[in-house]
Amino acid sequence: MSIASAPPTSSWTIEDSEELYRVNEWGTPYFSINTDGHVTVSPMGDRGGSLDLHELVAALELRNLALPIIIRFPDILEDRLDRLNSAFAQAISRYRYGGVYQGVFPVKCNQQRHLVESMVRFGERHGFGLEAGSKPELMIALALLSTAGPPLICNGYKDREYIEKALLSQKMGHQTLIVLEQAEELDLVLEVGKDLGIQPQVGVRAKLSVRSIGHWGQSVGDRAKFGLTIPEIMEVVNKLKANDQLDCLKLLHFHIGSQISSISVIKDALREACRLYVELVGVGASMGFLDVGGGLAVDYDGSKSNFFASKNYSVQNYANDVVAAIKDACSEAEVEPPTIVSESGRALASHQSILVFDVLGASDVPKGKPYEPVEEDHLVLHNMYETLQSLGPSNFQEMYHDAQQFKKEAISLFNFGYLSLEQRSRAERLYWTICRRILEEMKAQELETEEKIALEKTLASIYYANLSIFRSAPDTWAMDQIFPIMPIHRLDEEPTERATLADLTCDSDGKLDRFIEVKNVKNLLEVHPLEPQDDGLRKYKPYHMGMFLAGAYQEIMGNLHNLFGDTNAVHISMTKGGYKIDHVVKGDTIGEVLSYVQYEPKDLVEKLRQRTEQALNEKKLSIVESQKLLQGYEQSLNAYTYLKPSGDVSKNP
Repeated sequence: MSIASAPPTSSWTIEDSEELYRVNEWGTPYFSINTDGHVTVSPMGDRGGSLDLHELVAALELRNLALPIIIRFPDILEDRLDRLNSAFAQAISRYRYGGVYQGVFPVKCNQQRHLVESMVRFGERHGFGLEAGSKPELMIALALLSTAGPPLICNGYKDREYIEKALLSQKMGHQTLIVLEQAEELDLVLEVGKDLGIQPQVGVRAKLSVRSIGHWGQSVGDRAKFGLTIPEIMEVVNKLKANDQLDCLKLLHFHIGSQISSISVIKDALREACRLYVELVGVGASMGFLDVGGGLAVDYDGSKSNFFASKNYSVQNYANDVVAAIKDACSEAEVEPPTIVSESGRALASHQSILVFDVLGASDVPKGKPYEPVEEDHLVLHNMYETLQSLGPSNFQEMYHDAQQFKKEAISLFNFGYLSLEQRSRAERLYWTICRRILEEMKAQELETEEKIALEKTLASIYYANLSIFRSAPDTWAMDQIFPIMPIHRLDEEPTERATLADLTCDSDGKLDRFIEVKNVKNLLEVHPLEPQDDGLRKYKPYHMGMFLAGAYQEIMGNLHNLFGDTNAVHISMTKGGYKIDHVVKGDTIGEVLSYVQYEPKDLVEKLRQRTEQALNEKKLSIVESQKLLQGYEQSLNAYTYLKPSGDVSKNP
């Protein structure tokens, strides 16, 4: 068990923690560490005050908001939106661009009502709109988006009902643009438009030849799921011409994937798309909008590189390249510059959300004083003890191989009945002691070998985290996404343990064993030893950790593995005197998640009542016991799906 046995080393500083967890690289300007060793949050960046995250979590727990909890900061969302619009404003001024920028937020990135409402509210002064990729998302956009000018981009597969609502929204005053994802959609758009007496505003999504990079690199190109090839775009143009409706074609859209880490890929895509745009104007389309899609990346590891979890450009670099490319292409072709639209979701929504969870316990390989064999012990124990005694700076590699061989012998002897369970336990304890001594020697000699990496992983702790990654961080197991994860307190102490994080689900994939490093991924996270408490309520003092930059996609893509539901969530805004809680969104109860899979809680209670009555008749339960079971059952149906940290959940091997 990873339990504190000595006070922290006085030489460790918060600067050491900042460097270890790379807070200043991925977290600026929103996250840092204060002199108490706590993570702080500055929701307005460098324009406002800060909050102590650890103290905030403690205050939320006093309000009966249990962990795990998502803490959302609308002020960060506003700041991200302002920075993006400011970058494009500067680029437009710098290059004397004749058009304007009007971005949209892709609702699929995070459909939570309070977030989308905040995005619409903050975006009004920028003329910032929404992008809908489905009928449900269109319903959200129609209800929330102002009709005063921000664009409403309609992507995704469409049926008559979808198109009718999109066209009727034009009559309300919405600047609605229906993007054709398939060539045959045009027939339905024209038909519905004719029936309603509304001239549609359509766009085409182009399949560019540019190849992207990273996880989404294969989602673009000629065989991409969405979009039209160049011949299909010409079919659309010719059909509109034939119907004398070419002036309906207003927009060109492209999307080369999410999290584009290299600016060169974006430049290549812009070059091709800009050329296509001016050609469409040349064949008679009225155009007016160029939608450069999403892809603006987030620097998850802070390396500022083209590593898949980073980006080698700033938001200003991105805006400059977009504006300059479109300006050059339009100037050369003597074409009126279009309104620039972008669909940056990840870059806007990631920072505003923090998932905070607690560690319930830990599991380690056996520790303690090594066993010294007696005469009657089996020879294999004597051999292992001799290996331990012989271990030194010059022979540790040889001793490691010997220890591995003796361990195999001990297992074989046990399996054939020549070694008792107690003796096998002693052999394994000796083996783990040898491994720890060898690892200490490797560290002392500053060796970086495959054997050292393997030993560190073997000897690492498992920290049991009170969360479900399938619910709260599905990208970590589905596509090996990495997010910054770190303790939110005790950062003035040296983290002497190395650990992986195991979640609450009964699934081998329910773990976190990929963590940020400079242009790399490490398999172990530096953590602090758990501190014993034993106050009758919990065995260990609270140890709180945070997952950062996970506000895009994670909250909406999670599933109900093991029926762990939505976590509690709060929205925190800054005030002159500190902060206020704008909204509390309670997490799912057990009864609620059971209803999602077609179990009616009241029916379950009735079935259990009938079973307890049967048990009473058979004298298996007393009335007091049956009532305690029923009352506890009903209380549990109304309780949070996650655990209360009330004891040790560790399982030592």
